[in-house]
Amino acid sequence: MEQFPDVDAYLARSNRWPDEIRVLRPVLLGAGLTEGIKWGKPCYTHGGKNVVIVQEFNDHLALLFFKGALLEDPAGVLVEQGPNSRAARRIEFKSVDDVERLSNMVAAYLSAAIAVEDEGRGLPDSPDLELVIELAERLASDPALEAAFESLTPGRQRQYNLYFGDAKRTETRTGRVEKCVPRILEGKGLRDR
Repeated sequence: MEQFPDVDAYLARSNRWPDEIRVLRPVLLGAGLTEGIKWGKPCYTHGGKNVVIVQEFNDHLALLFFKGALLEDPAGVLVEQGPNSRAARRIEFKSVDDVERLSNMVAAYLSAAIAVEDEGRGLPDSPDLELVIELAERLASDPALEAAFESLTPGRQRQYNLYFGDAKRTETRTGRVEKCVPRILEGKGLRDR
């Protein structure tokens, strides 16, 4: 099993779940995945496609399956990322014992995730985005802004729409839209730098 220096360096810096990751890592590499760092976290790929990423949270370690929604979950361990997540599902660990106890099941889920990639299975198309009225009106009044918004990735469009829609008051939604106009015109997402 080949160890990768960038992941070794990540583990050396980790102060939350390093022991759990050290126990999980051989399971991931044993599945034949390629290890690297993406988005600042250990990420495992197959054939150039992202399969899983290791995420450290305060109260748990997560192994996130990028296409987890396409996996059978007979053990009932896959957890949705959040109410607005379409595809990703994760397994959560709170101890080395959890990782050891679930390692055979994790290996089976990894095999299933690799099969999803080998079969070329994709996620179903997202439903059409229903824009917040304040955003829809602003886009309709400014063709350059509308073109810039439409050129954003669907995920970035959705992120903006969710952010605008989270505000309860019309004035707040309108203010958020106006504040984000320059970023949209620059082709940036809500959280892009």
